[in-house]
Amino acid sequence: MLTKEIKDKLIQRAKDAWVRAYAPYSHYSVGSAVLTESGEIFDGVNVENAVYPLGVCGERVAIFKAVSEGHRSFQAIAVVTRNAGTPCGSCRQVMAEFGTDMIVLVANTAGELIQEYTVADLLPDSFGEADLQ
Repeated sequence: MLTKEIKDKLIQRAKDAWVRAYAPYSHYSVGSAVLTESGEIFDGVNVENAVYPLGVCGERVAIFKAVSEGHRSFQAIAVVTRNAGTPCGSCRQVMAEFGTDMIVLVANTAGELIQEYTVADLLPDSFGEADLQ
């Protein structure tokens, strides 16, 4: 279970990252921070591209950074946007790859926690390894 202190810290890291987002086309910045099982935090931002499909979401950047450093288990991820938007479907699927019990904290740029979910709440009946058997 995540304490209020840990949730606040994770949201603050996502909020701090939010200002570094590269969103010249949508003007919709996303900051994210993922908490590994070992307690390390990796942040990420969305990075857009003039060829729209080549951009990447902040949630995936944070997870990919953590994975590239050897982490495979995550406790929670915080997502900060101006209107507390939830992660897109692609990000939900990437989160599900690492566990549908991961907590997803959705906050606004004031750092206020607006909603708390699990990945299973956001992506019920997700596609996974078992489906490939």
